[in-house]
Amino acid sequence: MKDQRHNAIRELVGHALVASQDELRRKLRRRGFAVTQATLSRDIHELRLSKGPGGYTLSKTAGAAVEDNSPPSVAEMIESFGMRVKQAMNQVVLGTVAGDDTVLVICPDIRRAGEVESRLRTMLES
Repeated sequence: MKDQRHNAIRELVGHALVASQDELRRKLRRRGFAVTQATLSRDIHELRLSKGPGGYTLSKTAGAAVEDNSPPSVAEMIESFGMRVKQAMNQVVLGTVAGDDTVLVICPDIRRAGEVESRLRTMLES
């Protein structure tokens, strides 16, 4: 049942905009899969779905069976949620999708902050 549900999630997310977990849960129910929010949240994690401004998307590894339950890498998180990056002296601020969440990186000096900003920009542009 879990494999069938995962296949249905891949199909739904791969073919249409799915903006929220609740929307995905309702679409799954219409296909005969009644799941709780907790189960759906685990499925999303296991399938490594990313949520960005356009809703949920399949990660590069979502088509294959995922046995690794490790959290997404920093690069994957930044690609999914990051919007803008700005250096201010020895600090780098990364704005995220929601707009009210930020990531603050405090570097030992201005030069290193510039390097961090550059690396984050590269991740955002990929």
